[in-house]
Order: sequence, then structure tokens, then C-alpha cells
Amino acid sequence: MTAATSPLAAELHAAFEWWRMAGVDLEFADDATDWLNSANPADALALASTAPQAPEPRVQATRTPEPLPEKNPVERVDLLGETPPQTLAEFREWWMEAPGLDAIGPRGRIASRGPANAELMVLVIDPEEGDRDRLLSGPQGRLLSRMLKAMGVDEEQTCIASALPRHTPMADTASLAARGMDAVTAHHIAMAAPKRLLAFGGNILPLIGHELPKDAPSLREINQTSASVPVMVSEGLDSVLTVPRLKARFWRRWIEWSVE
Repeated sequence: MTAATSPLAAELHAAFEWWRMAGVDLEFADDATDWLNSANPADALALASTAPQAPEPRVQATRTPEPLPEKNPVERVDLLGETPPQTLAEFREWWMEAPGLDAIGPRGRIASRGPANAELMVLVIDPEEGDRDRLLSGPQGRLLSRMLKAMGVDEEQTCIASALPRHTPMADTASLAARGMDAVTAHHIAMAAPKRLLAFGGNILPLIGHELPKDAPSLREINQTSASVPVMVSEGLDSVLTVPRLKARFWRRWIEWSVE
């Protein structure tokens, strides 16, 4: 077995490659020697005993991570006040005028539509971006109209509402609920007094009094002061509009829920 094919030569070659990749190709003494590129294998073998060794890996001391700063608790506000509205019509008037309902103020809010005591109330998180005078006047509203027609539900006899007064992309519903919007939504539903509630929105649960980790499809009813209202929670209309498989999922759940 020759030196070129011996295990020692292979180990030496591997050591050279390690240092070459590390950017070291010279041995520094009184005179610099280009020993990695030596043309004579015997010279290279002779230098093997003096070749610098790969440094031992440094073991860093385990450092205990500093605890993350706690979030400031959301201050809960009694948004309804001492004299909350007592009818759906009064609630809609209050909804359009109450100064503390959101940070922007009354201008640009969209009220719910449809009668009280309806067979079905539809609740979404927020109005569509283009809504001006009528809630759900854009693509989501057109989808809802087709769905209600297929469900055999008269849209004009359906109460259609939003939990937030204006279009709010990526709404932090948990924080908004903790601030007091869950009480506003509960009062809105109580004033509408529907026989059933159909809620759209993957993160709408906090606004109707439930934690986000709860499995939305398993929620069957919400408790009101006088009675419990059967509820079905579905993905948002925007998601149903763009993801075809969600339409099939909605219809399976609707058929099961509507015959209960």
C-alpha cells in the first residue's frame, strides 16, 4: 500500500482540507512555508506532526433566557354605559353615535339591518371594506345572498349584523373583547333576539363570549339573559369566497345544524 493511498495520507488530506476551508493555508514561523501546496508528499508527511490541530469546540455556558415582558392588561371599559339601549332600533342609533365605541369615532360606521325576532341572525366580525350605507354590500354580501337563497331563508327577514362598527382588517378580537366589545355584541344579539345565530369568522369567538382555543364547530349555543340562542360558527365569508372546499364544509355543517 503506497503513501498516496494509506489511511495516514487520507487523514492528512482531510486535515489539510479542514484548514483550507477555514482560510488557513500557511504555517507561520520565522519564515512562511506553503506546506498545504507542497509538491513533495514526503515533505507533507514530515510536516504532519507539526500541523496545527483543529481547535476543540467551545462549549458555551448555558444561559437562562430572560423572561419576556408581560403584556399590559387591557383596560375593560363599560361601553354600554348606565343606560344601554332597550330595543334593536335604539341600539342601532346608539351604535352610530356612541363616542367611545372605537378609536375613530362615529363617522363611517355601518349599522346592522333586518328585523328583530328574526328566525336567523347572521353575525360577521366587521363590515366589508367598500361598505358605505349598507352592511355587506360587496362580494361577501353577494355570496351571503346566494347562500341564504339556497338555504331557503328570506334575506329581508334576516337580521344581518357585525360585531365591529367599521371595516377592521386583522382585528385583534381577543383584545377588543377584553376591552368590552364582547358585552356590546352580547347586547346587540339580545336586542335582535333571533331564534338562531349564524356567525362567520375564524376569530369571532371572543366577541361572542368564548375563548379562541375553543373548537368553533363545537359551539352550539350562547347564553342570553332570558334564553339560550343556538349558534353555528363558520369560517369568514372572505375565506368561504376564495377557498372552494370551505363551501362544502359549510353546507355539511349547515345541514346538520338546521335539522337539529
